[in-house]
Amino acid sequence: MGTVAAIGERARVAGLALAGAVVLIADGPDDVRRIWRSLPDSIDLVILTPTAAEALESDSAAPGGRRPLTAVMPP
Repeated sequence: MGTVAAIGERARVAGLALAGAVVLIADGPDDVRRIWRSLPDSIDLVILTPTAAEALESDSAAPGGRRPLTAVMPP
């Protein structure tokens, strides 16, 4: 099984660490894009908060030259 990461605001993603996700706190759009670009190839699924997903809408940079599967949390 691959690794799951969660990107977004601390209050929305912190609990996912209890399920084994790699939690990556992003305080703003620039943090989201920086984290997204630096994701290792071992990440197979990224759970995004709605705010994080919005920050990536116009960003075409994929980590490691590929795009992991993504899921966006409901608002």
